[in-house]
Amino acid sequence: MIINSSELTGVLRQYNPWWSGNRFPDLPAWKRAAFHEIAHWVENPPAGRALLLSGARQVGKTTLFLQAIDELLAKGIPPGNILYATFDHPLLKLAGLDGLLRLWDEAEPSKQGTEYLFLDEIQSIKEWQVWLKHQVDFEKRRRIAVTGSATPLAMEGQESGVGRWHTIKLATLSFYEYLKLRNDPVPKLPAISSLADLFDMTPAWFSKTGSEARILTGFFHEYLLRGGFPQTATVSSIPLAQKLLREDIVDKILKRDMTALFGVRRIIELEQTFLYLCLHDGGMLDMQELSKNLEVKRPTAMSFISILEATHLIYRLQPFGYGKEILRGKHKIYLADPAIAPGVLLKGISLLDNPTLLGQAAETAFFKHVFSRYYARSIAFSYWRGGKKGLEVDIIADIGGRYVPFEVKYRSTAVETADLKGLTEFCRTRAVNKSCVITRNMEDFGIIPLTGDNNIQALKIPAPLVCYWLGESETTSAVGS
Repeated sequence: MIINSSELTGVLRQYNPWWSGNRFPDLPAWKRAAFHEIAHWVENPPAGRALLLSGARQVGKTTLFLQAIDELLAKGIPPGNILYATFDHPLLKLAGLDGLLRLWDEAEPSKQGTEYLFLDEIQSIKEWQVWLKHQVDFEKRRRIAVTGSATPLAMEGQESGVGRWHTIKLATLSFYEYLKLRNDPVPKLPAISSLADLFDMTPAWFSKTGSEARILTGFFHEYLLRGGFPQTATVSSIPLAQKLLREDIVDKILKRDMTALFGVRRIIELEQTFLYLCLHDGGMLDMQELSKNLEVKRPTAMSFISILEATHLIYRLQPFGYGKEILRGKHKIYLADPAIAPGVLLKGISLLDNPTLLGQAAETAFFKHVFSRYYARSIAFSYWRGGKKGLEVDIIADIGGRYVPFEVKYRSTAVETADLKGLTEFCRTRAVNKSCVITRNMEDFGIIPLTGDNNIQALKIPAPLVCYWLGESETTSAVGS
């Protein structure tokens, strides 16, 4: 081994204080919804699979692992049976996976029963997929959980992991989680099991609930500025939060991870591409225009887009339809968090004074919430455009062939039926009788007809309220179910 063994053991003991009878200090008592998924896997891993916790940097993956370890210790699991390591540490990266296991055996040799391995940023290790597959296949007494801030397995060697690990995609904090983390004063709101339940509510219920939820709007606007990254969510100064967010994304992800993991050398062009996407958040991706404006070749630009998606910085929505409709259509791009664009572009609080940018941020926030809440159910998302008529629906959720359309109208004036021609056309042509409109004001909350016979209805629901309910995992189970 290149490195002194005792030095590496010292690093491991620093990361595993429970071996010496101590707990990891300053862990948050409050736990995210994803914690319960991890805890369930720890108790009963499906088909003996490993766990891959996938998400962008600084979204809280390490904290979730340490909370899971703390719960194992509280349940009486022997401390020596639990290993935590991060391959962000240069010495552990040099030691490699097998070297790490040898050091663990030397430091804690008398392990009996199930062993628990929690490995951070495993994408830094070459051929980690093959190693993990081997461990799952032949080391049955080990339960292995890993995190990744990037997903190169989507680009190479993905087949080696089929059936070997269960993936949990961790997004940035939901609005509900953001409020919990900050301990902001939130009124007690009625619980709902499904957005579909709201179609049965009375006008009086909508008025009362909207009035009670009015305080959420100010918090929601702060959420759009600070973002759902735990580190920046709790920073009191919004300009400082945005500065930290820009440094994390530009310096750590674009300039470091892209070079180390994907071999990107043209960092300036990559950063320019990302800035272009920040300026067009929630808009159509015109590859020809992007390539022309940034003076990069189309294949290079397409490669940059794929890499940004692999590092969990963007989502891509394909057009609704089949065959040529998809192949010829443009993708729609959403950033992974509504605060990324104002943070990277150093907008400060000026976002709140620009109705267009504020509406884009609200749409990005809503899409992140609805996608994050339902991706595990294999719900496909797309957008719809009505050909020559120029009509559009922002988001279509495909639930096994049943469509739930969403239109975002985040504006100060009330939304009327005449403002929803695209939504009405889609519902008529696809035999959909219920849809959702995301509004701004708490007074703009209720049911409106989209057709004169009232056979097609739209639920108008304010963005702060729907994002709150979608993030409150204990009370919201499924779109339209």
